[in-house]
Amino acid sequence: MTEAILLVGGKGTRLRPLTVHTPKPMVPAAGVPFLTHQLARARAAGVDHVVLATSYLAEVFEPHFGDGSALGLHLEYVTETEPLGTGGAIRNVAARLRSGPDEPVLIFNGDILTGLDIRALVDTHESTGADVSLHLTKVADPRAYGLVPTDDTGRVLAFLEKPQTPEEIVTDQINAGAYVFRRSVIDTIPAGRPVSVERETFPNLLAAGAHLQGMVDSTYWLDLGTPAAFVRGSADLVMGRAPSPAVPGRRGDRLILPTARVAPDAKLTGGTVVGEGAFVAEGARVCGSTILPGAVIEPGAVVTDSLIGSRARVGERSVLTGAVIGDGAVVGADNELRDGVRVWCDARIPAGAVRFSSDQ
Repeated sequence: MTEAILLVGGKGTRLRPLTVHTPKPMVPAAGVPFLTHQLARARAAGVDHVVLATSYLAEVFEPHFGDGSALGLHLEYVTETEPLGTGGAIRNVAARLRSGPDEPVLIFNGDILTGLDIRALVDTHESTGADVSLHLTKVADPRAYGLVPTDDTGRVLAFLEKPQTPEEIVTDQINAGAYVFRRSVIDTIPAGRPVSVERETFPNLLAAGAHLQGMVDSTYWLDLGTPAAFVRGSADLVMGRAPSPAVPGRRGDRLILPTARVAPDAKLTGGTVVGEGAFVAEGARVCGSTILPGAVIEPGAVVTDSLIGSRARVGERSVLTGAVIGDGAVVGADNELRDGVRVWCDARIPAGAVRFSSDQ
């Protein structure tokens, strides 16, 4: 197995305003674009050729990664002029693949952080003679996901999209977003129109009698679709809870990029990342948060489980919990921002303008 497709065309609407200027796979996690972690793990598993299926802000990818040689890969880029969905994106890049008809092609969704044993998934695919093999994981509440029940040999029995009633929840196994396709199966996906692998390709293959194999791998798995999940995933990478050979430094409570500055009495904990050129001033406390390049945390500010965009500024004594601050935004001194708040790019919040407690 030498090649893979990475689906990186989504708009990342659930992550806005982080994705206003940056495609989701390029938002930094643990100091590097999230896509870097996926590419590094694919390379470690033996992949040497990756086709990136791009769409939204497609022009950002190639200037950063180039031909992939710095990562030991050969990268190619295919851009959709109109969004084609997961299946349509896979079909759209098929001409760039080099594999023979019966050879395996690995496919990743570009927003999943996982400890999946990639080689084990490929080995399962080959040993069972499957047409498509799927990484499955178990979750406590499967209602937000597609359920994938299997028989006692791991063969897929059905695809059940986002069940709502207790009767519909027949398994806790969900589609975890990584697949191995027999190369010839990719050519059966309709070309030139939107196709969902989850809602169309997989159910149709099953109905036609194809062999779809599931492999349950319950190592680390996180969908990075929301700001809270993205911040947590970055912190887990820094602390070593999520595996990646691409973290640029030692695992631990914090990761400070080379040109960042942190005051001696500032406290950084919980997998916090301070990006290139960022500054954390004296007396500030930052826990489990991502401070993107060029951002400033002023004296005495307290930032917890938050993501501070590039060149943004958090004012003195402001307290942020579960917040997302867009690129270039300014939060004035003595504000309190709580879980779920999103401050848009370049917005300005005056000093003391937003509070959840008195000003005394």
